[in-house]
Amino acid sequence: MDVIQIKGLYKKFDEEFILNGINLNIKSREAIGIIGKSGGGKSTLLRCIIGLESITSGTIDTPPKNKMGMVFQSFNLFPHKTAIQNIMESLVIVEKIPKKEAHNIAMELLIKVGLQDRANYYPKALSGGQKQRVAIARALARKPTVLLFDEPTSALDPDMVQEVLSVIEDVRNTQNLTILIVSHEMKFINQISDRIVVIEDGYIKNIVSRGNIEVLEKDNI
Repeated sequence: MDVIQIKGLYKKFDEEFILNGINLNIKSREAIGIIGKSGGGKSTLLRCIIGLESITSGTIDTPPKNKMGMVFQSFNLFPHKTAIQNIMESLVIVEKIPKKEAHNIAMELLIKVGLQDRANYYPKALSGGQKQRVAIARALARKPTVLLFDEPTSALDPDMVQEVLSVIEDVRNTQNLTILIVSHEMKFINQISDRIVVIEDGYIKNIVSRGNIEVLEKDNI
């Protein structure tokens, strides 16, 4: 069953088209890697899917927005709240879950991403990799059916990349989610994705199945 259907999607900023007629259907529990050169429209596509950007024309059919989550490259944590408070925030404010229950949910998620010992640390005391793992836990808190990752390792030092990729792989293997991930980590994308979508200049240039790294290398991505 298709959980996301994108038909004839165009997005224009000022007078320039960033997306040029994207057509893509994504099945439930499918993992889609999105790759391509910088400025090709990859992040804009994710932002259109989740509703952070309006579309110029075309249609996007998705689950309700409260069933979708997104992890950004810049973490977007509240600096004045601890790791566990960052995860609890939407549970208490949006979902109206009692604080004690929200605390338990948040702690379970911190355990899942290996940060139970950092629950009461503020973001300024966390490494980049730890901040991103908190952001992933926060995105999982509301039990989404679709999870989007926008360059989740691009702001990290090289030695922190693998810890975040390992958490994403665990989410992929254990959470039964539909996942879209924009990344330049080619080996990881090739390993985790059911299909890999190559976007260039706002067009879908190619779609290949898992493991076809040789095809992608020929495209010079």
